[in-house]
Formats: sequence, structure tokens, C-alpha cells
Amino acid sequence: MKTIALSETHISLGAKMVSFAGYNMPVSYEGVNIEHETVRKAVGVFDVSHMGEFLIEGPKALDLIQKVTSNDASKLVIGKAQYSCFPNETGGIVDDLIVYKIKEETYLLVVNASNIEKDWNHISKYNEAIGATMKDLSDEYSLLAIQGPKAVDAMQSLSSVNLSDIKFYNFVVGDFAGIEHVIISATGYTGSGGFEIYCKNSEVKQVWDKVLEAGANFGIKPIGLAARDTLRLEMGYCLYGNDIDDTTSPLEAGLGWVTKFTKDFVNSEALAKEKEEGVKRKLIAFQIEEKGIPRNGYVILNEEGDEIGKVTSGTMSPSLSKGIGLGYVTKENSKVDSSIYIQIRKNQVPATIVKLPFYKS
Repeated sequence: MKTIALSETHISLGAKMVSFAGYNMPVSYEGVNIEHETVRKAVGVFDVSHMGEFLIEGPKALDLIQKVTSNDASKLVIGKAQYSCFPNETGGIVDDLIVYKIKEETYLLVVNASNIEKDWNHISKYNEAIGATMKDLSDEYSLLAIQGPKAVDAMQSLSSVNLSDIKFYNFVVGDFAGIEHVIISATGYTGSGGFEIYCKNSEVKQVWDKVLEAGANFGIKPIGLAARDTLRLEMGYCLYGNDIDDTTSPLEAGLGWVTKFTKDFVNSEALAKEKEEGVKRKLIAFQIEEKGIPRNGYVILNEEGDEIGKVTSGTMSPSLSKGIGLGYVTKENSKVDSSIYIQIRKNQVPATIVKLPFYKS
């Protein structure tokens, strides 16, 4: 099992550590609900250094990114980030990712920890004919996510950059916590605002300590991956391996907005045909109307009691105090406000299809 640079720090803080995507990661410190509420109401810091980072450079960098990703990276300017996915050759998704344009002919791709090797091999395969310069920086860099409505105020003392000027999905390379050339990115996976900080492994302990020190008066706490999951699910953000995978099309998953047919990319022809003909199933959001917590793999039924799909993600929402989930159902059963049932053990528990996000700040 791989360890992240701050592994001993998390253990000393009393974190419960678990194996996640091959890394020893902090899953919780005080408990999911407390940590979840801290991010929704104040500010918390996550260590998500297990994520992968690929540097794509050179005159062919954009050509490679355009080929392997579904979104249109030609729209990026320096200082802008873009959510995207890697389509596979059979209609599914290799991974979802964020593309950063660092400078002309230099891009950073941030991918999921569980897919680092798979993604690298997938991109490399297409790069053979294109010839961009690729570097895997995953083992050299750490990533901290400082999230919550108080993030800007809590962190401003650590940087000469005006943090409130960095708009959503924009970033600055600047000083932070006494370290030069840190990526300060207004991105995150929680829906409560904040930043993601990319720095070298040798620098992350200093950054972590100063973040906790600067945030002390704002109620900052370290947050584990369990709360990260409940926070992202309240926003309806897809989790790779649950809501999207090698068998789910970006169109089925509601990712048509990052699937741009203005260019040629992997499997674009087949996906364009799927868009034209219409998908057969859709990813829906639902909330439970009685007692019960939906979980991955639970069967979804229509009002007649027929199986129409399966739950991909589910939890008890700490913000809403009710069961919420995502799942794929047949297109004809996907209408918002429709009544459905979730098979929870022996019970068919009533639920309603709702619009995302579940949590509205």
C-alpha cells in the first residue's frame, strides 16, 4: 500500500486510516457528520494527495488532449481549468479529470487515484501517433483541498494573491504558506467553495501546518474522505467506479455538457450517434421519503414493482437528514418528480426522483 507525504501527521491527529485506491488515507477524524457540517458552515482541509497529476507539454500537447478528452480544451486560456472525461472505445468512460492550462503548450491533467496507471496507458497509446511530451508527476506532488464558505477569509493571510479574485474553475500560480509557485485553484468536490492547493511533497507539511494555524480562528478542522463522499453526493457529483465507469456513457451520466462534438475525439462518432438516437438509460437523483439509507447496488423499482435500475451511490445526507442517492434507470422511468421504490433489504422504500443538487446553499 502506498503512503502519502502526510500519512504520519494524520495518524498523530487521530485519523482513522483506510486503504483507498491503493493508498493509506484518512477516512475520518471526529466523525462524518461533524466534519461534513464543518465544511458546509465554516472551513475544512482535506488531504487528497492520492490524486494523479500528468504534465502534457510541447507543440502537440493540445492535439493529444483534444484527442483523448471529451471537452473542448482549445477554449482554455492560461489560468483556466476545465472538467472533462476520457471516453473509451466502447462507449464508456476511462476516467473523469480536470485539465489545467498552465502556460502555452503546457497542461496539467488531474486524474483519479484508482486510475493513474490505466489513464497513463490510455493516453500513451494515443500519444504514439501524436508525439506530445508526457510526465507522470503523481508521486512527486501533494494536493490539499481547503473547502467551505470561510475558506477565502481564513486563507488570505497566507498569500499575496487576492484569493477572492480567483473565480470558480480558475487558478493562479503564486505564493502560499511561505512557498513560491504553488497552484491555488478555485476548484473542489464539495459545493461549498474554497481552493485546491498543489505543491511538492517536500513542501506539503509546511503548507498543512500553516493552513491549520491560519484557519484556527475560523473553526478549521481536518476532514476525511468519508465526509468528502457525503459532500460530493449532496451536490450530485459523479464518483468514478460508482456513478461512472468503463460501461457508462457520458451522455447517460448527464455529462453531455462536457462532451463537445465540435472536434474529433476517441469514440466521438459513436457518441454522436448515441446523442442523435437518444440514450436508453439515465443517471437520476432521488431522495428517500421514509426511513432508509440507499446503498450502491440496491435495486430501483417503478410504482408497479418492476425493476428499472440500480443505485450507484447512496447515503444519509447530513445536511438534509434523509436518504439520498444516484442511480441508473430506464429513460422512460427517469422523469423528475416520479415516484419510485428502493429495495432496502426486504422493504420496498418509497422515493422521489429529484433535480440536482440535493443541497442548496
